[in-house]
Amino acid sequence: MHSEPARVILVDDHPLVRDGLRARLDAMPHLRVIGEAGNADEALALAADEANPPDLALMDVGMAGMSGIQLAALFHERHLGIRVLMLSMHDNVEYVTQAVRAGASGYVLKDSPATEIVQAIDAVLAGRTFFSAGLAARMIQAQSMQTPLERLTPRELDILDALAQGLSSKQIAQQHGLSVRTVETHRLNLKRKLDIDGQAELIKFAVEHRRF
Repeated sequence: MHSEPARVILVDDHPLVRDGLRARLDAMPHLRVIGEAGNADEALALAADEANPPDLALMDVGMAGMSGIQLAALFHERHLGIRVLMLSMHDNVEYVTQAVRAGASGYVLKDSPATEIVQAIDAVLAGRTFFSAGLAARMIQAQSMQTPLERLTPRELDILDALAQGLSSKQIAQQHGLSVRTVETHRLNLKRKLDIDGQAELIKFAVEHRRF
């Protein structure tokens, strides 16, 4: 029995770019484009569709209004189940670093071959990260210079502060308007990023590094 195709939304403020991406992805039987958005409001509406939720958002970095990086942060905060792959014409490592901190799982250049874009989508859907050729080595170098806290997203830092205050997942969820499941996912991500095994060790780290 074949699994259902992965549901993808395209987020770019240029219709021609979306048309080109749709043409590429429609040729892939394991992927299905279920919607397109030209701005943040349209993208958030697609993400909130519980009847047909996307698995992945292929999102432009530079959009009019809210940037793709700001939008990725909102997705990470509100829709953790949707993976974000950034698409950009900029190969600036600073952009890539900002995208990763916002919660994106990958960053691929717009002039990449169609095969690389599909490869990136498949990697991100499988729970891995993906960076266009040439960016990966520079990202590793940049990340090696970061402290563990600098690798966390703003929302993950908020969760860490709440853990330092001794709040439970339910209390954190109420405080930040999130579901308990989303908070638990953030806790798992924190342990992975900080290379921490147990809950007690995570809380100890949170107390030692609390911002206020």
